[in-house]
Order: sequence, then C-alpha cells, then structure tokens
Amino acid sequence: MGVTRQKHAKKIMGFYKHNFQFREPFQVLLDGTFCQAALRNKIQIREQLPGYLDGAAQLCTTRCVIKELESLGKALYGAKLIAQTFQVRNCSHHKSPVSGSTCLLSMIEDGNPHHFFIATQDQDLSNKVKRKPGIPLLFIIQNTMVLDKPSPKSLAFVQKLQTNQLVPEYQKQSIVELKEKKGLVKQEGEKRRKRKRAGGPNPLSCLKKKKKKTQEGQEPSGEKKKRRKRKRNR
Repeated sequence: MGVTRQKHAKKIMGFYKHNFQFREPFQVLLDGTFCQAALRNKIQIREQLPGYLDGAAQLCTTRCVIKELESLGKALYGAKLIAQTFQVRNCSHHKSPVSGSTCLLSMIEDGNPHHFFIATQDQDLSNKVKRKPGIPLLFIIQNTMVLDKPSPKSLAFVQKLQTNQLVPEYQKQSIVELKEKKGLVKQEGEKRRKRKRAGGPNPLSCLKKKKKKTQEGQEPSGEKKKRRKRKRNR
C-alpha cells in the first residue's frame, strides 16, 4: 500500500471523523459491483480495508443486493458468494426487493444516521451519493481501493456548520433525547399552560386631573379676607 495513498485516506478520514462523527468500527455497505471488481482484481476486502481506513471495519450489505446478485445468474456467482459473507443490514424492502443501488440509497436517508460508507462501482449510484453530505464513498481502480475525496456537498455542509447556520440530523436527535432525559419535552396530550398576557394600564388612572376653575365674577377667598381687613382699618 503506497504511503501517499495512505496519507490521502487518513486526511479524508479525519474530515469525516471531525465533522460527521464517524467512529470505529466503520460500517461499510457494499454492493454487487464492488464485490465483482474486488474478485476480478484479487482484492481481499476483509483483510485490506481496515488497514486502508486505519480502523476496524464492519463489512455489510442488504438482502436486496444479494437478491439482485442471485437474479443475475452465473456471471456474478462469485460476487454473490462474497456478499453472503458480510453482515446483512435490515432494509425496508422485505416484501418487495428493489435494485441494489435503490436499496443502498434508502439506507443513507435522513442524514445517514448510522454513518455508513458506500462501496460501489456504479457510477450513477456514486453521483447520487455525492449529492448527500457526509457519506464516504469507496471504489476500486485497477487493483486498488480508493476513498473518494469529500464531495462539494459535504464541504458546503461543513462550511454552514462552522457559521452556525444549521444543525446536522444526528445532533438534532441527540438534543431531543437529552431534553427527554431532563424532562423538558412535553408529553402528548399535556395541555399547554396559557401565559397571562400583560394587561395595559388602568384606564381610570390615565385620566387627567381636572383643574378647579373659579367661577366668573367670584373672587378667591384670599382676596375677600384682604378687603375685609382694609375696611376695618378705616
């Protein structure tokens, strides 16, 4: 394994660990195209991938991927045998299986809460994965596994996080769970207490005090007293 390629992978892994909280064991979802390419290029996925990602990895797939490989017959029989050795993750297509690419896309919806890597040689699937932030993409070139650099969507997402413009889905869920533990989340059916609205000032207190007006022709009492004193002095 080339030193340059290892450094490249380590830098990318640091990006996902720091910004999207990826932790060991890394969960890698593989489709039939990746298994077929590994078989053709004699790549030992289980032995080589942990060393490349610099950490323990859980190789997994879905029932839809295995069903798809079975339907393709002898041409992909070896890829099917490889896929069957992986852990099978539950998908929502028990009754009616879908294509492998459609199934893997459904596994990374809602912000990829399970922190899946996607390993595929399907170009259309790869393009769709790159439109979602925070999903590492693995593919094979010749006889080498490659971890793709972060997509523009992932870089833009991280830039928004750094400017506090949005909260990722996994953090939203953590906040909800924390509030529930602290008893800050209101249970269903609980009535909200109505806040008393601050009343305005008493209208009676706002009335202006009426000034006492002297009647026309009526002299103030002080003036009368002065006149009486003057008359007595005379």
